Amino acid sequence: MKNKQVIVQDWGLIDYQQAWGKQGVLFDATVKLKTEIRNRQAVLAGEADEEETSTPNYLVFCEHPHVYTLGKSGKPEHLLLDEQGLKDKNATYYAINRGGDITYHGPGQIVCYPILDLDNFFTDIHLYLRTLEEAVILTLADYGLKAGRYPGYTGVWFDADNDNARKICAMGVRCSRWVTMHGLAFNINTDLDYFKNIIPCGIDDKAVTSMDKELGRPVDINEVKKILIHHISVLFNMEIVGGE
Repeated sequence: MKNKQVIVQDWGLIDYQQAWGKQGVLFDATVKLKTEIRNRQAVLAGEADEEETSTPNYLVFCEHPHVYTLGKSGKPEHLLLDEQGLKDKNATYYAINRGGDITYHGPGQIVCYPILDLDNFFTDIHLYLRTLEEAVILTLADYGLKAGRYPGYTGVWFDADNDNARKICAMGVRCSRWVTMHGLAFNINTDLDYFKNIIPCGIDDKAVTSMDKELGRPVDINEVKKILIHHISVLFNMEIVGGE
């Protein structure tokens, strides 16, 4: 049986580039170990024991100072600020190696970076994204908020079937050898004005929202995080273990 233990780490408020580097270390180490295990299994003709054939899995949580990130399929012109405008907003900008277009990260937003070996769960990237979406949808339901999906797009939305469609959670991932990195950005008590400086996810005719806006009150972000971890763990059949 493959190892489904998942280590939860909370990096707190952390610079985006620093977090990207730390993600890369975990991701590269997992891919390297996975390659070594497969090479060893080939030598041993599949007789390695379970302990030798397990790869680690992580759920990393953090918040970032104001930052805009552009995915591989994104268009730079979807950032509506020049260099001086970024300075005026006390924000940074990075073109990065995840899928998707441009998005914003900032304080009051739950950022979750699952670094998972999907061979330990299921090797289907579309199911992976839909399962992350479902965890967010169930979390919102626990607060009495009915969210869903927007056909043709990733992420979690309210009222996707009418003119009041608005997005509360963006997603963009990278997957190599079935190991994932990057993940989701879930607006809790987020300053939504920062989204006015981009065309979020390349969609120029839909709004962005947050839990505090939908509920009309501030929300305990740590409580939301615990609920989200619970739903992710159940949907992926994970055993959550502590981390630093």
